[in-house]
Amino acid sequence: MEKVEKFLKMSDGQELFVACYEPTNLLRGHIHILHGMAEHCGRYDTYAKQLADMGYFVSMHDHRGHGQTSDRNGKLGFFAEHKGFERVVRDVFEVTQLIRKNRDLPPMILFGHSMGSFIARRYVQLFSTTIKALILCGTGAGTRLHEIGNRVANILAQTKGKNIPSELMDKLSFGSFNKSVLNPSTMFDWLSRDPQEVQKYIDDPKCGFIGTHQFFADVTYGISLISKKEEMARVRHDLPVLLISGSEDPVGDYGVGVFKVAEQLTEAGLENVCVYLFEGMRHEILNETNKEQVYEVIKRWLKHEQRL
Repeated sequence: MEKVEKFLKMSDGQELFVACYEPTNLLRGHIHILHGMAEHCGRYDTYAKQLADMGYFVSMHDHRGHGQTSDRNGKLGFFAEHKGFERVVRDVFEVTQLIRKNRDLPPMILFGHSMGSFIARRYVQLFSTTIKALILCGTGAGTRLHEIGNRVANILAQTKGKNIPSELMDKLSFGSFNKSVLNPSTMFDWLSRDPQEVQKYIDDPKCGFIGTHQFFADVTYGISLISKKEEMARVRHDLPVLLISGSEDPVGDYGVGVFKVAEQLTEAGLENVCVYLFEGMRHEILNETNKEQVYEVIKRWLKHEQRL
């Protein structure tokens, strides 16, 4: 397995950090990973290597306002001055097209975790013909609260400043996520039952930061947008979709929101939607105490879809 890291320039001139994993054995497919909020693609290194060992070419990038992309241009927790959610979705298209340019790669499978799953859901509403399958990890359903949050975030951006970290929106978004954890040791215990993984997150200077007012305005706008029936109807009906989540994940409303998304996709006409809820797991199922179980479920699903 060979790992290559580089920066790719987008159509607006900004450069995004990209990591690619080249398998040494038979090439089975191409998987592109979209990381979540207040983290970076480097946290998926272990799983990317697992996939590469299985024969998959794996690529991933740091979104704007995250990871090494924020070091090159911009700041942590800020997408763009205008239409930030649309811009990060467009980035996925441009990054993957550049990665695949002049390469003989199989059709792409898109994997999105948490915020990355929201970006992935918008991507397939716009570009579903460019991928073979979709995996949504730790996703959730849009609610009336996201619409209210969007109005609050926009007011804060206009009155307090777009680039200012939004402690209020951060508290409104994540303040209750530890409520189901018995005797939590940290404010991030809702991420995983593995205390070592939680501590890694806490110790990482590129994780756990507070997003800006404009960032929360962009994210809440995006969640509301992708939840509209007319937008869901834009996804091609034969796209295979796997939704995976922990039963104790507050982002997916402890499973309720995950099944709601699956139901919405089915009602929109999608013919192949599968849900797998992992009992007892929290938000970051790839970093859970029994993460090998998650690896195996994804592996089986990938093998099944490749036979279709």
